[in-house]
Amino acid sequence: MSGRSVTDESLSPARFRQAMGRLVDGVSVLTTVAAGHDHAMTADTLTSVSLEPLLVLVCVEYETRWHDAVIDAGVFGASVLAADQRPLSEWFATRGRPLHGQLDRAPHHRGELTGVALLDGALMHLECRTTDVHAAGDHAIVVAEVLSISLPDTVGPALVHFRGRYGSIA
Repeated sequence: MSGRSVTDESLSPARFRQAMGRLVDGVSVLTTVAAGHDHAMTADTLTSVSLEPLLVLVCVEYETRWHDAVIDAGVFGASVLAADQRPLSEWFATRGRPLHGQLDRAPHHRGELTGVALLDGALMHLECRTTDVHAAGDHAIVVAEVLSISLPDTVGPALVHFRGRYGSIA
């Protein structure tokens, strides 16, 4: 094993981002409600963790509004996006967008168990309750129990992210 340090050029954050960009990721919008305000963000780190109990994880940068909101709320929703929902993904990935009214351009309904916004037209929805939060560098790993699953009868192509670009897969 090489004794390389993180300062080696081959181990730079830019190179790591390039390498991880070669993974094909599904695209989700995560939502929560804190202090009476909706919060949303685009994520490509929704991952299943366990079947017993049903657990997922998301990775959230500490400096985002969504991080603080989900910690306060203790619940969140995940809407896995269809290929035609790319504009929503781009909108919820825009840093500095206004907090108030950010869901106005996104048709949605409220989750029955948590009251969080779930985007209409998504490939599936999860309502989740946070069970653990783990520090991981500049991100928090938020582990959550799945409280509800919603699957539409018909499913079109999925929105995916690969090498810094959007695409779709059927």
